[in-house]
Amino acid sequence: MLKDITIGQYFPGNSLIHRLDPRFKIIITLIFIVMLFIGDSVWCLVLGAVFTVMAVLMSKIPVKMFAKSIKPLLPFLLITALLNLFFVSSGEVCWQWKFIKITTGGINISLFMIVRIVLLISGSSLLTYTTSPITLTDAIERLLSPLKKLKFPVHELAMMMSIALRFIPTLIEETDRIMAAQKARGAELDSGKLMARVKNMISIMIPLFVSAFRRADELASAMECRCYNGGEGRTRLRQLKAAPRDFAALAVTVIFLGVIIAADRLLKNINITELF
Repeated sequence: MLKDITIGQYFPGNSLIHRLDPRFKIIITLIFIVMLFIGDSVWCLVLGAVFTVMAVLMSKIPVKMFAKSIKPLLPFLLITALLNLFFVSSGEVCWQWKFIKITTGGINISLFMIVRIVLLISGSSLLTYTTSPITLTDAIERLLSPLKKLKFPVHELAMMMSIALRFIPTLIEETDRIMAAQKARGAELDSGKLMARVKNMISIMIPLFVSAFRRADELASAMECRCYNGGEGRTRLRQLKAAPRDFAALAVTVIFLGVIIAADRLLKNINITELF
């Protein structure tokens, strides 16, 4: 299960999405999130799904990588969908047994929630899949640079975010190794009662925290040895320059957002159950 977590990983490539300016990719990702949650009609989700599929295909990243990022969240999605299905009482009653009933409102909300979360994870994952941590740090710092006039530590914040994303795969791999080592010593991590499993997790969490603090200390020592003193006077090997393709990608995203807003206003009364 831990190997299925792909958050923070970067997959090198030369696709159109890879070549986009990271500043534009961040802005497009924010617009994409707004795009998914601004509308309540089924057509808004359809347009959001079309936009997501287009972006995934243009990135040339295997679809199985996006499926792996969604797989760990399946239990959460299932539980949330069932709660909405049985506890939302709006709309017409489709099935009822004693105090349990399923309504059209519950079906709509459950389906909307699942589709939105799947699209959100798939679309937002493209940001880290197609952008290296260093480039992403530079983009965040450039976008937040106006805050420097307010003495806001922009460079330090961008560096912290980049390091956090960078070490997510490392910590996942470290956790997998610790679990394998504990199982080799006879620890029963996948069997037994719930409280026993919780207690056995202590044998994983303590070594993981020790390893994380050790890595942080080594990283701090390495930065001090290289005379790191923050963003003051820092130069960059690669300068970020916007190209026509960046403005074209942003324009397409804004057009999708505008169409979704218009569709939501015109077709708000159409719900999912009416399509079947």
